[in-house]
Amino acid sequence: MLVTGALIVASVCTLCLGTPYLPPHRLAGAMMDGDTTLAGIVLTELRVPRLLLALIAGACLGAAGLVLQESLRNPLAVPEMLGVSSGAALGVAAPLVLSLSLPAAAQPALALGGAALGGGLTLLAAGLGRGPSAVLLTGAAVAAALQAALLVLMVMADQLDLQLIYRYLLGSLSARTWDDVAGLWPWLLVVVPALVLCAPVLSVMRLGDEDAEALGVRVHRARLAALAIAVVLIGPVTAVCGPVAWVGFLAPHLARWFDPAAGAVRWLPWSAAWGAVVVAVADVPARLALAPVETPAGAWTALLGVPAGVALMRSGPGGRSGRRGSGGPAPGPDRRDEPGTPGAVPPPARSNGTEDAR
Repeated sequence: MLVTGALIVASVCTLCLGTPYLPPHRLAGAMMDGDTTLAGIVLTELRVPRLLLALIAGACLGAAGLVLQESLRNPLAVPEMLGVSSGAALGVAAPLVLSLSLPAAAQPALALGGAALGGGLTLLAAGLGRGPSAVLLTGAAVAAALQAALLVLMVMADQLDLQLIYRYLLGSLSARTWDDVAGLWPWLLVVVPALVLCAPVLSVMRLGDEDAEALGVRVHRARLAALAIAVVLIGPVTAVCGPVAWVGFLAPHLARWFDPAAGAVRWLPWSAAWGAVVVAVADVPARLALAPVETPAGAWTALLGVPAGVALMRSGPGGRSGRRGSGGPAPGPDRRDEPGTPGAVPPPARSNGTEDAR
C-alpha cells in the first residue's frame, strides 16, 4: 500500500543519507557493528532513535488530530487551533526562561499541564454546552493568547535561552537519543487503550449532538474525554520534540481521502500511520536541505502540510464534489415553497362561492 511504501522509503532515507553516507545494503552490518565503528555509532545512537521518535511523534499527532476533528465535527479542529499545542509549549518554555531548575523527567508533566490549561480554557471560555463551532472559534482566540504569552517569555529570555526556545517552538528532532524515545512509552501504554475505546464513540458523535444523545452517548462528557485523550497524546510529544505543526491537520485528511466511506474506527489507525509518514518524510529535508545546518522539522511539516491538507479538503468528501464530509452538516430540506420564507412561491388564491357562481 501507499502508506507502507512511503514509510519504507522515508525510513531508508533517514538511515542512509547524511554524513557518513551508508548504502542500504550496509545497514544490517552497521547495526551489528554497534559501537565498534563510526558508522555503527551514528546509526544506532543517532539515526535509529531519531527515526523511531519521528514515527511515534507523528502517530500521536495524527491520532490526536482525528480525535479532535471527529469529536468537534470540524475538519479544522487541530491542536494548533484549540490552544493545546501552544499551552504545552508554554508549559515547557516557562521554567526555562524563569530559571527554574527542574529535572528533565518533569518536562512531559509540564507539557501535559500546559496542554490541559489551553484545552480547559477553550472549553470554559466557549461554555461546555455550546456547539463545536463555538469551541473552535474560542480555541483560536485562546491559542493566540498563549502564543502572545510565549512571545513575552522570549522577550524576557537571554540570548542563549532565546535560541533554545526558538528552535524548540519550531519543532525539531535534532540531537534526540534513546532516553527521549523511552520517555514516551509510559504515556503510550496509557493512551492506546483509551483510543480503542474512544473510536466507536467518535463514530456516533459524527451524527450530531442530538442524534448521539438519542443513541445513549453523553456528548459533553464524550467531548471532554476526547480532549483529555488528545492532551495525553500531544503533551509528551511536545515536551520532547516541540510543537511539530499541522501534522494533526494533514494526517486525518489523508486517512479520509483514501477511504472516504469508512468511519472513525478505521480512520484512527490510518491517521496515526499517515502522521508517522508525514513527520518521517519532513525530517529528511530538515536534515539535508541546508546541510550542514539543520532546519526544524516543524517548519517543513507546516510548509508542506497546510497546502496539501487544504487541497485534500477541497477534492475529498465535503469539498467541491458535493459529498458530505466529516463535520459538515447534512443538507437541509428545500424550504423555498414554505409560506413566509423569502423567495417562496405564494399559494394560489382560493376562490369563494360567489365568484364561482358568476
